[in-house]
Amino acid sequence: MKKLLAILGVITCMVGLCACGQEETNTSMASAEEESLIQYGETTVQQMDMIVSQGAIEEYASDPVIYNGLLDWQNALDDIGKFEGTDGGFVEKGDEDIVISINVLGSDHDAVMEIVFAADMSAYEGFSTNVTYTTAENMGRAAMNTLIGMGTVFVVLIIISFIISAFSVIPKIEAKMKAKDAQPAPAVKAMPTIAAPAVEEELSDDTELVAVIAAAVAAYEGSGSTDGFVVRSIRKSNKSKWQNA
Repeated sequence: MKKLLAILGVITCMVGLCACGQEETNTSMASAEEESLIQYGETTVQQMDMIVSQGAIEEYASDPVIYNGLLDWQNALDDIGKFEGTDGGFVEKGDEDIVISINVLGSDHDAVMEIVFAADMSAYEGFSTNVTYTTAENMGRAAMNTLIGMGTVFVVLIIISFIISAFSVIPKIEAKMKAKDAQPAPAVKAMPTIAAPAVEEELSDDTELVAVIAAAVAAYEGSGSTDGFVVRSIRKSNKSKWQNA
């Protein structure tokens, strides 16, 4: 019986040693694979910085994933400053993708670039560069965002208050305009009629006729003389002979 227990104990120890050896092997393989992925990620960051520094971003416009990643890196360089290399990183494996996070060193700010691969490492799925700010900078940015948000709210409220106050003024303006339209138009004064000056007919050419008419008038009155009147004009009568009779 004791021999049997001893044999079982030896077998158990051997199985345990084998399991430990396999676990260590798996761990070392995983560690080597992670280091390889981190090195690949660091190389990718360096290549992206080279492309941006050479101004060759538009050459990758046909690949939207890489193109957007290059634009994001270019925008992040405004805060990062001069790219000074990488400092390792870490790897996160999921069922559908693998995320490699690379620590980026800069003259002004550090950053972390996240490189997303498909689970089989067949293609890139995304890039994002996150600049690392200090606590004071984060608080300042948060305060600025708060001020901008509150300022926008106050401006909108002031505009709304002006619009509401205008509602009471608009009816008064409409009433004044209606009253102005209802007022009668001022009467137009008639221009005074100016009588045309009488035009004396020239008698120089009718001297004989004047003399004859004057004599006839004098004979009609029985005075026998033309001293009592003067013939100044001769007009043609429009009446018919029957009316003159």
